[in-house]
Amino acid sequence: MTERQERMANPNEMQSKAQAIADAVSGKHVLDVVEAQLRRMGATNILVTGLPMPKRPIDGLVHRFRWPDNRVGGIELSELDANDSALLLGLMRSRAFVWDVTTGDVSHSELFAALGGDTQVVVVPVTEAHPFQALVLGGGANLESGKIELANLELICNSAFRRLIDLGVISTQRPGDLSARERRVLELTALGKTASDIAGLLEISQRTVHAHLQNASAKLNASNKTHTVVEALRYGQIKL
Repeated sequence: MTERQERMANPNEMQSKAQAIADAVSGKHVLDVVEAQLRRMGATNILVTGLPMPKRPIDGLVHRFRWPDNRVGGIELSELDANDSALLLGLMRSRAFVWDVTTGDVSHSELFAALGGDTQVVVVPVTEAHPFQALVLGGGANLESGKIELANLELICNSAFRRLIDLGVISTQRPGDLSARERRVLELTALGKTASDIAGLLEISQRTVHAHLQNASAKLNASNKTHTVVEALRYGQIKL
């Protein structure tokens, strides 16, 4: 274990950071703790953002974006594309993991292109504020991201977002979120209930059931009922 790994594994240090987040009185202070943890792991590029619903902009969801572009001498990117494929990493899993950036990644993502190949990204999906979803990315060529580091970072990121919500910095409602009734109809659909079944259970007409399904499909940019259920699960709109 390196000296840096020993410091990061120190339980007293982790308690100190958790307390710093709990005591923070501004979003900046909370985000500073997250960024400091990423930089101690060797990250040179930092992104802390909410994840937009399909076909929705990411404006207003980005909380920290410090992403030097190694192609132009380290000048930081000024804009983040809601369709950047790197953001999809936040929808792949529910726990923190490490992603090795490949040539293919670089050709399909401005974030990865700015970072460059032969690098790594530590990915922390934040899903505790259902249905809100967020993502923390830390990229660099010399990341130290063992199991202890990932577990500590995941703990800090989830604590940070809970605090950001408590402080009113983040709203758990995203543009494009499904309504409560749309979610309920999709949950029942995912359980194999027919439109007739759902109409009876919710005491609404079958026409209304189909209207909820159509509205949900449009919001999720889905092509059919099955695709709508899959996307609702992926974007945290329903749970089974």
